[in-house]
Amino acid sequence: MDSNNDLEALKTRLLADLDACEAASGAGLDDLKAKYLGKKGEIYGLMRGMGALPADQRPVFGAAVNVLRDLAEERLAALEAGAAEAAILEKLSASTLDATLPGTRAEMGHLHPLTLVRDDTIDFFRGMGFELAEAREVDHDFYNFEALNIPPDHPARDMHDTFYVDENVVMRTHTSNTQAHYLVEHEPGPVRILAPGCVYRVDNDASHAPMFQQVECLVVDENITFAHLKGTMLLWAEHVFGKGTRLRIRPSYFPFTEPSAEVDVSCSLCGGSGCRLCKNSGWIEVGGCGSVDPAVFEKVGWDPEKYTGFAFGFGIDRIALLKYGIPNIGLLTRNEVRFLRQF
Repeated sequence: MDSNNDLEALKTRLLADLDACEAASGAGLDDLKAKYLGKKGEIYGLMRGMGALPADQRPVFGAAVNVLRDLAEERLAALEAGAAEAAILEKLSASTLDATLPGTRAEMGHLHPLTLVRDDTIDFFRGMGFELAEAREVDHDFYNFEALNIPPDHPARDMHDTFYVDENVVMRTHTSNTQAHYLVEHEPGPVRILAPGCVYRVDNDASHAPMFQQVECLVVDENITFAHLKGTMLLWAEHVFGKGTRLRIRPSYFPFTEPSAEVDVSCSLCGGSGCRLCKNSGWIEVGGCGSVDPAVFEKVGWDPEKYTGFAFGFGIDRIALLKYGIPNIGLLTRNEVRFLRQF
């Protein structure tokens, strides 16, 4: 066996066949791989013949065969890649698809305006040390009315205001039932809770819905005053509607607070000068508030001589309408994509 001559002759044939295959754009590539790199190929044929060589020649000859094998594998791999790319280009050229055009972006989801307002409210009050509390949406009359000092003959209990499940069970009309549950279920002591959730009332027009979201805040401790309430609400109003927002508190009546008040903020659109949004008054009503009525403490077993507190609540839906200038509350529940895209 003339090993060196055989190796050089094989290398010459290999390079010639590779050049011919490249010129033919990869035609016959599989046959070429089998001819030189297959189990019965010529390169492995040289390796099998090394046993006939003298022992001192085998390492040098083996290394030379390995170099030739690596050369064949490298060139054949390049030819395979080129053939694959050519096949893709041929397929694309026969297609009406223009691969150079930008693709269609998948539209990202949006947070609903109610979710934006709810999350922002929770984050704000948690930052002030409020604990998140929840209660049932279908609740006993005691927690929704009686514990909150709403007597049996109060108009709020009427069928035209309240959804009754049966004589003693209602769909809660406010998140204030959460404070009743919390005070009943906890030992007397400092309280600072935030209660968001859905509430239900027999109502349906452009600014009212039969189901809407509310947030209730309750603070109870010794020596809590109405000034603490006003300061807390002013901080919240400035956070929602911007610095410089003014607060107006008007006397009102709620069975579970005394004194009670309605809360207005200066119109964020006109700054208080008067516009369509505030009906030219310069003020927008946002919720109700007051000092916790001592009768409520008595009904839940807390000492009204020791503890005082305040509570206030507002509708998340209403805040969303005001904050984003939404003209109709029905848009919040219609799943209208054009509307939701704005958020």
